[in-house]
Amino acid sequence: MGGSLRREPQRCSPCPPPDAWPSDPEADRDLARLARALSHPVRVGIVRLLASQQRCLYGDLADRLPLAKSTVSQHLAILKESGLVRGEVEGPRACYCIDAAGLRRLQALLAGLADPSDDGFPCCEE
Repeated sequence: MGGSLRREPQRCSPCPPPDAWPSDPEADRDLARLARALSHPVRVGIVRLLASQQRCLYGDLADRLPLAKSTVSQHLAILKESGLVRGEVEGPRACYCIDAAGLRRLQALLAGLADPSDDGFPCCEE
């Protein structure tokens, strides 16, 4: 007795040719740029910190992070360039905040990767 039923693996349909893939080159470039900006845990942390404040933070962010000022400055420059963070430095005073439009753009681009109502990809299940 005790015979087990082997489940046959589902077969995936063949991959469509590249010209049939959904494509939006501008959106793809934007998403890649934003993903690069968030590709370091410190930058993700900075975005989380700024987003949680819901206002501009005045003062040096390096005082809130266990990193050198120059390192924080490099990360902020990347986030500002990507459009996820806004900031100004006027002499000794600095102000940083999340750029809501940039964050909304990132959310929209991520949402466009897959249909959230989809239950997954059955051919990839084990």
